Amino acid sequence: MAEYYLISQLPSLDGISENTPIPITEEALLELCSRFLGKKALSELENLTLVPQIDSAKSNSSLIEAWNTGERELRLALGKARAERMNKPFDLQNKNLPTELIKTANTAVEIENPLEAENFLLRYRLNFLETLRPMDSFSEDYIFYYALKLKLILRIRQFDVALGEATYKDIYNSILNGEKVEA
Repeated sequence: MAEYYLISQLPSLDGISENTPIPITEEALLELCSRFLGKKALSELENLTLVPQIDSAKSNSSLIEAWNTGERELRLALGKARAERMNKPFDLQNKNLPTELIKTANTAVEIENPLEAENFLLRYRLNFLETLRPMDSFSEDYIFYYALKLKLILRIRQFDVALGEATYKDIYNSILNGEKVEA
């Protein structure tokens, strides 16, 4: 029952455009959730990440487990695509990745503009997350879904085009000139 009161207070994240302010921060979400969720669910929420470790602990949430598996596989597919592009070996850790995922990774790697590639991957991740959206909109899994969606939206908003282009040019020029640069 607590989830109902919590979820009914959450602002919608659907239909947010690039210029629309985000209606809630991660801190505000955690503070709100701390009033309604139990310790286990709150701990799951606090440990929720867009970059799951390969050997991270199992979650009690099927949504979090599915997200972590999907994200790990996407990162393996991206690593494989990048390695192939540079003619280098890559260890897939005995995983058989879905053909569609490999195609997605190859497409992302072929995109010349890094920001466009990130936007492409964001759309893929948001679409993947939508496939995990719980049928029950008043469940703990819905809160995890909401938090992941918020994290994805916040992540893409952190990119600064001018700074990114300058850094990219510096790194690219240093490679061409044979210099060693720390990024």
